[in-house]
Amino acid sequence: MKFALADETNGYTIQSYSDESVVIDNAIYRSNLVILTNRLLPGWRPNSFQDLEVGDFEKLVELKPDLVILGTGKQQQFPLPKLYQSLVIAGIGLEIMTTPAACRTYNILVSEGRMVATALILK
Repeated sequence: MKFALADETNGYTIQSYSDESVVIDNAIYRSNLVILTNRLLPGWRPNSFQDLEVGDFEKLVELKPDLVILGTGKQQQFPLPKLYQSLVIAGIGLEIMTTPAACRTYNILVSEGRMVATALILK
């Protein structure tokens, strides 16, 4: 799905996405990544949803967002609470949705000036 042009003063926005990739600033990303308004972290470690570990969420805590959006691929899947306990302890919100929904939600929150980290599973 393609999005309309966004106001780039708010930081990185997702221009389009498909089941296998996202486009950010005209660059195509085909592997899992984390997007913040001011930073892109391609190559986020889990190879799939089933591969998520405690350390993956601990790395998101280090980014100090107000909210983490987890895009779990084509289907919405919920990780075990023990995996994301570090987010809860740090007072960081977590929203879990499909990767397409995560892309749309990220752009909306960025346009509102929110400090959000979006972790996308593309595989």
